[in-house]
Amino acid sequence: MRAIVHGNLSYPTFLTPRRALRLAAAVVIALTLAYSYWTWTRPLVPDAADVERAYATPVTVPKGPLQVFHLGHSLVGRDMPAMLAQLAPPGHDYRSQLGWGTSKKEHWEPDLPINGFDVENDHPKYRDAKQAIGSGEYGAVVLTEMVEIRDAIKYYDSGKYLNQWATLARDAAPHTQVYLYETWHNLNDPEGWLERLDIDLLRYWEDRILLHDIAISGPDRPVHIRPAGQVMAHFVRAVEARGGVDNIRTREDLFARTPTGELDPIHINDLGAYLVALTHYAVLYHRSPVGLPYQLTRADGTPAIAPGPQVALLMQDSVWQVVTNYAKTGVAP
Repeated sequence: MRAIVHGNLSYPTFLTPRRALRLAAAVVIALTLAYSYWTWTRPLVPDAADVERAYATPVTVPKGPLQVFHLGHSLVGRDMPAMLAQLAPPGHDYRSQLGWGTSKKEHWEPDLPINGFDVENDHPKYRDAKQAIGSGEYGAVVLTEMVEIRDAIKYYDSGKYLNQWATLARDAAPHTQVYLYETWHNLNDPEGWLERLDIDLLRYWEDRILLHDIAISGPDRPVHIRPAGQVMAHFVRAVEARGGVDNIRTREDLFARTPTGELDPIHINDLGAYLVALTHYAVLYHRSPVGLPYQLTRADGTPAIAPGPQVALLMQDSVWQVVTNYAKTGVAP
């Protein structure tokens, strides 16, 4: 290759000194932009000591029934909070704001639409989320995130909006406990349904969402987790290892069916709602759900499909094992 000699340096004929300087400047600019983007998008991570401090002491056990606010979407639904109210001590009450696949960002920002808002909130338990959470009237505020959880983190600033909702609740009342409701993903996920439940709690729900709040607001009033996804994994392994118990044989029996009978791979049925309601009960009230009733009604008053007695006991035991062995629930071991 022919070269141009300039002082002690030799350049290929196509790379003159002026072009070399321009190329070097372009490389510097590209590296600067790349570093700025990485700095802007990398997750905020608190000190390990702050995380340990945040969850070293369990949440104070409530002295009586709670007023609870649920913010989320169809994986909260109407029936699960209604079932929770039937399991909880007399006087427990709740309100909610829901949407279809709605992120915490869409609930927060007034200029963003909430799909399905009119349909999902057409019931007596609806209350405007900002007004409710900002009122300080609720002993517990339960937030969740849209699924796919990876998309929520990447496109909807999930960690940021957890902090904003939690800060609204904490500023409104010194007694309010804020919880992040860990959900699940499609049954047909290519990574594997159980496999993702095993790893997503740490890599997404904790590292990319929960710890973001501690990094910003400190460890004194942390958000705790309702580990519904972990409970489902524990229960499914137990029931499938037995080849089925009562009216549940496989994981699919926790999920709804379409009007044509096809499996809905993300929305739970009455049996799944009961399992999730038990999880909320155990975390809220710090009580074992073993022995609770299992023949409940839906939000509209119609009888829910009930688990058999043995599977109900297995559900209740699974919930208590998971909740008391995970410090971030706030429930003492």
